[in-house]
Amino acid sequence: MSNINLLSVIKKTKIRLIPFMLILYVLAFLDRSNIGFAKESYQIDIGLSNEAYALGAGLFFVVYAFLGAPANLCLKKFGARNWIGVTTLAWGVLSAGMGFADSEVKFLTIRVLLGVTEAGFFPGMIYLTSQWFPQANRAAVMGLFYMGAPLAMAFGSPLSGALLELHGFLNHPGWFWMFIIEGALAIIAGIWTFFYLDDTPETARFLSAEEKQLLANQMQSEENNKKAASAKLMDALKNPRIWHFAIIYGCIQCGVYGLIFFLPSQVASIMGSKVNFMTSLVTTLPWLCALLGTFFIPRYSDKVQERRNTCATTLLVGGLALGLSAYVGAVPAIIALCIAGTAYFACQPIFWIMPSSILTGNALAAGIGFVNMFGALFSFGAPILRQHSENIVGTPAAGLLSIGIVVIIGSILIFVLPKNVGTND
Repeated sequence: MSNINLLSVIKKTKIRLIPFMLILYVLAFLDRSNIGFAKESYQIDIGLSNEAYALGAGLFFVVYAFLGAPANLCLKKFGARNWIGVTTLAWGVLSAGMGFADSEVKFLTIRVLLGVTEAGFFPGMIYLTSQWFPQANRAAVMGLFYMGAPLAMAFGSPLSGALLELHGFLNHPGWFWMFIIEGALAIIAGIWTFFYLDDTPETARFLSAEEKQLLANQMQSEENNKKAASAKLMDALKNPRIWHFAIIYGCIQCGVYGLIFFLPSQVASIMGSKVNFMTSLVTTLPWLCALLGTFFIPRYSDKVQERRNTCATTLLVGGLALGLSAYVGAVPAIIALCIAGTAYFACQPIFWIMPSSILTGNALAAGIGFVNMFGALFSFGAPILRQHSENIVGTPAAGLLSIGIVVIIGSILIFVLPKNVGTND
């Protein structure tokens, strides 16, 4: 009699897939957000205004938004290995190309193209997770995957700060080396994908035939038991709940990118210095805290099998903390930023369990892409909202408050969801 059980297969799958997904997410997040570290010197060197910087930081998300859903359907059609491998290679090349963006036009153009190539990655990872891991284990798995973002910022902060110190090496500015080296890492990862990733449990090279069948049967059983009655593509867009989720995710992403793109310069202002290696070390603190929160809070959600209140409360605390950071001293402000960063990332793995609990098939692939699209649109608006709020009121506090209010609205929208959403009840 076989000793194989589902838990052992899930553990084996975690060991195989999670480190891979985590590394790719670290690189993706680093390549889209590293302009935050280069902000001051890069703007001075190429003559980029604050408004153009905010526009470029946000433009990435415009094409990223509208291409998310079709990219996810391409992943389903062409297979995860080929699709993710090609797109990772492409965004690595473009990220490295930022080193040659020495004018406003080049900067804006490459940011748009980077959004095109990264559009399929994140929703693709969410969809991939829904195909490989049972729902009862998914929040913890997503929590491990989501650690990629704070990891990228925690370790990417000192890496980016150190690379900026290469200013003048071979007659190039520090930001040139930062973009080139961090883009090259993504190119290597794209090549690795073609040799490592399997498309589905049925084609998994690391599982035995019996293990493949056991996992595939479990995933098919969950698909059959979902409350959604149909798997048609348009069902996702006709479902009011998906629009509800989309707005919530938009509010979350507004908080994430309203914080990330300005955190290095904000920390430098708190410390009374310029963005350098020392400030990059302090900038890692919110992301180290986020690592802990993203590890433990989704596990708590899995343990109690409760999604709504855990997600909403976490997000609410994050919104309040960001607003508070504008009105306290240096040390309390850093603590508040740590709380905000933790909340924005720790709530997301729990959030993604909810839409995947009511959709299946093409509707799931398209629904994830659609929700992610709204998140990208709000991400586009986040740096612009923060910058304009500061310009209108004349104080950085206004920018922080505007982002915090949007986040709090998102938490309220979660609280009004049905209590059992995202569970097996």
